[in-house]
Order: sequence, then structure tokens, then C-alpha cells
Amino acid sequence: MAPRNQPTARQVRLGVELRKLRDLAGMSAREVAGLLTSTSAQMSQIEAGLSGVSEERVRRLGALYACADEELIDALVAMATDRTRGWWEEYRGVLPPGFLDLSELEHHARYLRVVSTAHVPGLLQTEEYARAVFSYMVPELPESELEPRVEHRMRRRVAVEDDRAVEYEAVIHEWVLRTKVADRHAARAQLDEILRQSERPHITVRVIPFDVDGFAGANTSMVYAGGPVPQLDTAKRDAPQGGPFLHAESQLIRYRTLFRKVEAAALDPVKTRDYIHRMTKEL
Repeated sequence: MAPRNQPTARQVRLGVELRKLRDLAGMSAREVAGLLTSTSAQMSQIEAGLSGVSEERVRRLGALYACADEELIDALVAMATDRTRGWWEEYRGVLPPGFLDLSELEHHARYLRVVSTAHVPGLLQTEEYARAVFSYMVPELPESELEPRVEHRMRRRVAVEDDRAVEYEAVIHEWVLRTKVADRHAARAQLDEILRQSERPHITVRVIPFDVDGFAGANTSMVYAGGPVPQLDTAKRDAPQGGPFLHAESQLIRYRTLFRKVEAAALDPVKTRDYIHRMTKEL
């Protein structure tokens, strides 16, 4: 099988996790290749996400590495054998790969945690709000690139709106809600949309008011996606231009802790709704 030219973030992650297990076992790629009657080059391609790997091989690798975590191995098998071609594939070659990788991450997530101190989280944005954010990019996007971005952002909402919608919690700073990225009408519509979404049983929205004590996380904007097992969680900085996925254990611990700290500074969901209702009356 020819190597992939451009593996997805999910395919790369599988390779990274297999490499982690090999490193923990203290084995070299050459040593493992010999035991599998493979080659070092083939092992490198698998661990780089450039080549697929079968369920049988993933389980053999797990056994060679003496990995006793059956849930982790089962999750890696699911990643290796997944043949999902989601709606985001329609944008391959149209949008940068990072947009598609984020959609795939959201599709497979067990839960999503978001902190936003710059913009309304993407999954809660109205079309008008999203267009205003993307229109502000420098250099300016031509219409042929702007519209696919807006359309893709709207379609991402399936992660929290369809039958298999995931548990979603967003912590948003008051600054974000009061900033008019477009005009007063768009700002009111955006607040109404957040209120509407917050009525869904699996969506929790919390606001950090301006006057709260003990909040020093003004530059915090993040997405945290829960994996099938904690080792396969993913974090990233949230920005219109995207950003790398983070999954080293130390990074995941950092972002879990950061979310808890930010969450502690926010209003509870009921008080948040009252707070946003008052804001809509001020517009």
C-alpha cells in the first residue's frame, strides 16, 4: 500500500500512540520490525500516520509491548479500522486540513469543553457572527474562501445538534458577549442563539463576569475533547486560524487543570442565563 501523502490528525495520532507504547516497552523500531517480519521503514510509516495498520497488527503490537490496558488497545483498534468519511470530506482541497481535522475530532469526541475569552465558541456561533470573524482576517479572504469557511463552521454544529450530540460545556468571558463583531442586531441574535442552545440538556454555558474575583486567565481560549479513554484526549488553543492538537500527557494535565480553574470563576448555568437575558435587554 502506497504511503499517504497527507495523513489526517487522527491518523497521525494513532501512529503517535503506537510509538509511545513502543518507547515505554524500551524497544527499537528495528527490533519490532524483526519480530513482525516487517521493516524499519514500514514501522516508521505506521508511527508517522503515513501507512494504515490492521486490527491484527495493532493487537500484536500491544502484546509485544506488554500493554495490559485493554481499553486503550481497543480504542486504538477502533482508530485503525475506522472508515468514516464524514461530511467534512466535502471540504478537502477547499479548506486547510486543520478545519477538517477539527470536525473529525468533534465527531469522535466523548465530550467537549471550551473556554473562550476572544470570540463566541464556534459551535455556538450564528452565521452572521462567523462571517464577521472570518471577514476580519488579514489578509482579507476572497469570497471564494470566505464562504466555505462560514458554511463549514455552520455545519460543525452537527456535533451538538444531531442525535448523537456530545456533552458540551462552554465557559465564555463577558467581554466576548459584549463585543459587537458585526452590529447591534447581530450581537442580539448571537446572544439569543446562545440562550437557545443552552436550553439543550447536553449543553452547558457559563459566563465569567467582568467583576469576578480571582480570574487571571484573560488569554485563555481552548478546546478540550474527551477521547474514548483519557490517554486519547486532545487539547488545542481555539483561534479562527486554527492551531496544533496537543496530546502529550503533561499538556493534557495542564489543560484539564486550566479548565477547572476557569470554570471555578464562572457563574452557574442558571445565573448565566439570567445574566445573558439582562445583556440582551441592554442592546
